[in-house]
Amino acid sequence: MSMMRAFEPLFSQRVWPQALTLVMGGLLAPGKRTVSQLLRVMGLADEAQFQRYHRVLNRAVWSSQQASRILLSSLVTTIAADGVMVMGLDDTIERRWGKRIAARGIYRDPVRSSQEHFVKTSGLRWLSVMLLVPIP
Repeated sequence: MSMMRAFEPLFSQRVWPQALTLVMGGLLAPGKRTVSQLLRVMGLADEAQFQRYHRVLNRAVWSSQQASRILLSSLVTTIAADGVMVMGLDDTIERRWGKRIAARGIYRDPVRSSQEHFVKTSGLRWLSVMLLVPIP
């Protein structure tokens, strides 16, 4: 819980309890992590004001970039404190269409392509950076 306090300044006082509930539910939920599933895991399946939790993701003002900086800083200081860091990179193509998706592009589909056969796909390309640490 004390590690989560580092993220509190990102949210307003009204939104922070809902954000904290969603994060904790995300850690505990098996399978798909929808907002409804997170609320069920946290014992809030009958919550009358469930829309508040959806608004954390689609209306509340907070910066995912600042959250990722706080997370990376916390991980580096606690897990990779010995100075050796191994980073992993991955890219994923999310197949989405629509006139409001401006960042959509055409990319090589690594799943359907082979050395002999080139397959293109349209969608959003997400790049992920992972901190890889040995598990004792």
